[in-house]
Amino acid sequence: MREPSTGRAGRKTGAGRVAGWTAAGGLVVGLEAALILGLAWVPAETFDPPVDPPIVVSLVDPPPPPPPAPQPQPAEAPAPAEAAPPAPAPRVAPPARPASPPRPTRRPPPPEVKPLPIPASVAPPGPPLPLIGATALAGATRVGAGPGGGGGGQGTGGGGGGAGGGCDMLKRLQEALRDDVEVRAAIQTAHREMSAQGRAIQVWDGDWLQSRGQEGKGLAGVRQAISVEVAFAPAECRAQAMRGLAVLALDDRADGAKLALGRAAWRWSDLLDLRR
Repeated sequence: MREPSTGRAGRKTGAGRVAGWTAAGGLVVGLEAALILGLAWVPAETFDPPVDPPIVVSLVDPPPPPPPAPQPQPAEAPAPAEAAPPAPAPRVAPPARPASPPRPTRRPPPPEVKPLPIPASVAPPGPPLPLIGATALAGATRVGAGPGGGGGGQGTGGGGGGAGGGCDMLKRLQEALRDDVEVRAAIQTAHREMSAQGRAIQVWDGDWLQSRGQEGKGLAGVRQAISVEVAFAPAECRAQAMRGLAVLALDDRADGAKLALGRAAWRWSDLLDLRR
């Protein structure tokens, strides 16, 4: 197979290229030689340029990525605030009391101690004294009439009487009560407070009766005055037998204060209550 003929022009072109490459190569070689020679002729005083210290680079694994941030929870609605209680009023300190002396301690009474009996003088009063009406008084013994009323003997006057003489004990007692101012006032007060209005207050029916508001039995002053008169009377007068009621009047008025004493059968000595 026959190569194609390039001709003259082709050959010239190839030669030119080769010559150009040769010249360029020579120029490069010359420049390098000149550079080497120039560097070789550098004076000794020239100093080397500073050399930076080597930088040490170490390869480290990167840190792990941070964990994902937690999702924010929905905030709960705050509870409604309760109304604060009102502030208490400031307390005012009471004024200091004066120190009192210590009280003595009371000891309980022994369990076997029995209460003392209440004396008769301070015993609670009983019911009010009974009142004797006009019907019962119609048959009662009065001064100057009936047994013991001065109609049965020789003695007269102040209820005296000796051996064989009569005894007018009702008159003796009635005059003694009228002569005693305090006794008469006590009987009139009782007559008014009890609204007797002509009725007689019975003070003895075999025993002295307890009067309301008075100490002891009977009207105290009346009982004492009658007991004294009976005690000083003669023995035969004290022993005189009586029946039913006897009436002592403080005045001669029909509605005046009166006292009644007696029972079915009794003696004047019974008023002394000698059994005590």
